[in-house]
Amino acid sequence: MKLNEDPVLPSLTGPTFLPFLKHLLASLARQVNGATEGRIASIHAANTSFPTTGDWMQGDVVRNSTPTELGTAGSKYVVYGFLCVASGTPGTWVQLRALTGN
Repeated sequence: MKLNEDPVLPSLTGPTFLPFLKHLLASLARQVNGATEGRIASIHAANTSFPTTGDWMQGDVVRNSTPTELGTAGSKYVVYGFLCVASGTPGTWVQLRALTGN
């Protein structure tokens, strides 16, 4: 879920303002809490592979939404994301790998 940058608020004097505000704040809290806890559903930039379109800057990271253990016995790893190492459209990307110890 991506946060709404321009929510349309109901009238301040209307009966729906406080319930709307409560709902908006709760959804913001869920998004922030999920992102800080590392929940993939709260990460907007998540995909199954590196981006192939769009403008990206060196240092941008896209989380892997479908990590699985790869490699051979003794050198298995997980691709937990993708790192842009050269800015561009779509930039130059490498895998972010973590050894699993298996």
